[in-house]
Amino acid sequence: MEIFNKATTYDFMSKRKLALVFSAVLILISIGSLATRGLNFGIDFTGGTLIEVGYANPAELSGIRSALASASYGDAIVQHFGSSQDVLIRLQPRKDVSSADLSNKIISVLRESTPEKIDLRRVEFVGPQVGDELTEDGGLAMLYAIFGIFIYVMLRFEWKFSLGSVAALAHDVIITLGFFSVFMFEFDLTVLAALLAVIGYSLNDTIVVFDRIRENFRKMRKGTSTDIINSSLNQTLSRTLMTSITTMVVLISLFVFGGEIIHYFALALIMGVVIGTYSSIYIASPVVLMLGVSKQDLMPVKKEGVEDDDRP
Repeated sequence: MEIFNKATTYDFMSKRKLALVFSAVLILISIGSLATRGLNFGIDFTGGTLIEVGYANPAELSGIRSALASASYGDAIVQHFGSSQDVLIRLQPRKDVSSADLSNKIISVLRESTPEKIDLRRVEFVGPQVGDELTEDGGLAMLYAIFGIFIYVMLRFEWKFSLGSVAALAHDVIITLGFFSVFMFEFDLTVLAALLAVIGYSLNDTIVVFDRIRENFRKMRKGTSTDIINSSLNQTLSRTLMTSITTMVVLISLFVFGGEIIHYFALALIMGVVIGTYSSIYIASPVVLMLGVSKQDLMPVKKEGVEDDDRP
């Protein structure tokens, strides 16, 4: 591809206002959906029962779902676990029904629906209190991560860059959460882990761009701040795209071939990589530009008491 073989001269910053409007619309949709619909939390957060069973032959999930639905367990989530013979069943909490009784009822329903031998592998129960603690701890983990990143970028660069990086990270997290809220995909601990990974990926991409912006501010004698940021984005574009493309190849493979257990984990990462690549160009850099970054902000501080070499 041409973009990987020679220097590009795209005028990214000329489209920054359009990009900011586009991002604002996505953020408003995401916040609106989160406020009205919320997230479709899995049993990791809501509490519930997890049952793993083993079949002698490959199990048909559609038949298992139909059998459970006919027995008033239509809300059960049925997935393959590891192989086509292993099945994982997730159930929301049931009032006045213990985890042991619920698992026995599910096994009875499954055994009545097929002549095959079915083995009960394990039963796990997550209480509502544990789910509430996981929800709170997961939210705090993201806040702590973003706050730590703010301090790190401020110490490494300058506070304007720090605000730019945090704006990009908040943008990525809100839109990814909104994506899961709009389509009501299940949100569990694996998706939360994916969100934290997205924060790290997006930050890494942003830091690469910021390093080049700082370098160019110090060595380019001519050009406005907009010109310098455009040059920096073009110089790092091939690296950004190659990293994103190779990462996407792996994630798409996980999404297609990884099975239902990591389906939403891979989906969250795919969404995060796309949004993170976009935000490192059209959110982090424009925010820095809007804050009025200049060469004076990034020039090395001259130590006091050090005389110039040409001073007599």
